[in-house]
Amino acid sequence: MTLRDLSWQKNDPSFDHILDELEWRGYIHVSTDLDELRARMDEGPITYYCGFDPTAPSLHLGHLVQLLLLRRLQLAGNNPIGLVGGSTGLIGDPRPTAERTLNSREVVAEWVEGLRGQVEWYLDFEGEHAARMANNLDWTIDLSAIDFLRDLGKHFRVGSMLKKDAVSARLNSDAGISYTEFSYQILQAYDFLQLYRNYGLEMQTGGSDQWGNLVGGVDLIRRVEGASAHALGSPLITNSDGTKFGKSEGNAIWIDAELTSAYAFYQFWLNTDDADVVDRLKVFTFFTREEIGEFAEKVQREPFRREAQRALARAVTSLVHGDEATDKAIAASEALFGQGDVWRLDGETLRSAIAELPHAEASIGDEVAQVLVATGAVDSLSAARRAIKQGGVSLNNVRVEDEHRVLGGDDLLAGRAVIVRRGKKTLVGAIVGE
Repeated sequence: MTLRDLSWQKNDPSFDHILDELEWRGYIHVSTDLDELRARMDEGPITYYCGFDPTAPSLHLGHLVQLLLLRRLQLAGNNPIGLVGGSTGLIGDPRPTAERTLNSREVVAEWVEGLRGQVEWYLDFEGEHAARMANNLDWTIDLSAIDFLRDLGKHFRVGSMLKKDAVSARLNSDAGISYTEFSYQILQAYDFLQLYRNYGLEMQTGGSDQWGNLVGGVDLIRRVEGASAHALGSPLITNSDGTKFGKSEGNAIWIDAELTSAYAFYQFWLNTDDADVVDRLKVFTFFTREEIGEFAEKVQREPFRREAQRALARAVTSLVHGDEATDKAIAASEALFGQGDVWRLDGETLRSAIAELPHAEASIGDEVAQVLVATGAVDSLSAARRAIKQGGVSLNNVRVEDEHRVLGGDDLLAGRAVIVRRGKKTLVGAIVGE
């Protein structure tokens, strides 16, 4: 279990109730009955959960919304359960477009352990409101087909199941939907019921695209146990221009540093648009309402300083990757753009940074001009040499004076790489072999 210092994380005391803060920050898009939930929370701690399916080796930024929601509710004195779907991950939640490819049991089991560690990173497992972890494979592995149909299936009406957004979309597509994925919603509802029975759990959170599955569990508890339960659905975050949040050139932003480096992660947040940065501060940081208001004023008054973006990038990168990795990412960012010493960067951070730049392979003895061409910074050797002659090219932040300057062993950063800049903004890299 991952244990770290979470004492710095606090909810904003300027709000009278945690639900007020969650609404202000933008965590609540749809809910069962907020007034009833508020009254129940006023009576004492509530046990709640969110489930994460191992359909990939890592969680991504969409999941981070739920992880922070779990944490904020815990900070308000409630009891979280993080569930990793060892069984539902074998099935796959229906996507609106096409059937998922089923992964092997071995792969899913490996991903379960990875996601478990990621969820644990964000919760406190000590004290009065200590978190718990759960795996739904524990209560489904011995569930027979007959028990599934008799004890669970009889509580679900096919008409209601067909109305779920993802199911409806698939039925109206050429792909159709298999009975396997069609049954997913029953299994997720069963999770809610089992956690209710085992831990007195009363609420599930999730993305608004999961709303049908969330209320399926609420309905199942009402039918089987005659008890009430609650659900909170968070909005699917999009950028101000309507594009999907958390995508960079078609690739998800993962919270695993092996899939998205701390440097790339930091750069993603640093490049947040002015129109989006305040909303991102609300959802993804522990800055108070007053502090976020001050950042909002700075965005309006001095947007060119990008203070809000820098604060956002540092805060979220530290949250996900820790302070040390964040400091290295910031140092790399500053050094690459001429505000720090590139020679002080460690090899791993440097390689991560170069991976985010246009880059190419090069060899000792190659001209700097060749690197510019190979990376697409210029169209031809003559254009590259002309740019050097005009004083517009630097190697490792030092201006190149000779238009035929070649790479030497003394130029290699961390023994393997060089950074070349053309003008103020065009930055490229090369990994140098013998």
